[in-house]
Amino acid sequence: MNQLQTIQSKIYEIRGQRVMLDRDLAELYQVETRVLNQAVKRNIERFPEDFMFQLTKEECLKSQIVTLKVAQGQHLKYMPFAFTELGVAMLSSVLRSTVAIQVNIHIMRAFVAVRQLIAVSPLSESIQLRQEMKELKEYIEEVFADQNDINEDTRLQIELINQTLAELQVRSKEREKAPRPRIGFIRYDE
Repeated sequence: MNQLQTIQSKIYEIRGQRVMLDRDLAELYQVETRVLNQAVKRNIERFPEDFMFQLTKEECLKSQIVTLKVAQGQHLKYMPFAFTELGVAMLSSVLRSTVAIQVNIHIMRAFVAVRQLIAVSPLSESIQLRQEMKELKEYIEEVFADQNDINEDTRLQIELINQTLAELQVRSKEREKAPRPRIGFIRYDE
């Protein structure tokens, strides 16, 4: 899986927004989650609610994005932060490492790709499917019309055949009633 696909798999939809979680971003930026969150808290004025929000326990459990580990000390003490596209862009000004800059470029491309996929693809596919359904419907109507025409023609031909057979039967019966000429030698001594 290339880096763009890896990033796209870490983009979730929560509260009607496409977001990335702090742990996924920390992994991509190659820093610990607590280090990322500390940098954000030191610059909290850069992250209003439309840039970043903290998930509730219900959202964590409902979305099944955050999996809690059963082992002691390995479960979440704090609910994760979710960063919108704007929040991820702001992270590049907070984290100034070269890895952060490169990863941020890839993340922005992933968000754009997801947006394009959602905006363009279903609409064009829907229009294309409607057109194909319309064409299929017209084709089926033509086939049924042709079949009905063939059935009508076939019905007429069968009636003609039955009529001809009936006439032949009548002729055959008339021939049976008429005396047949004798076959053979004619004897004149009789």
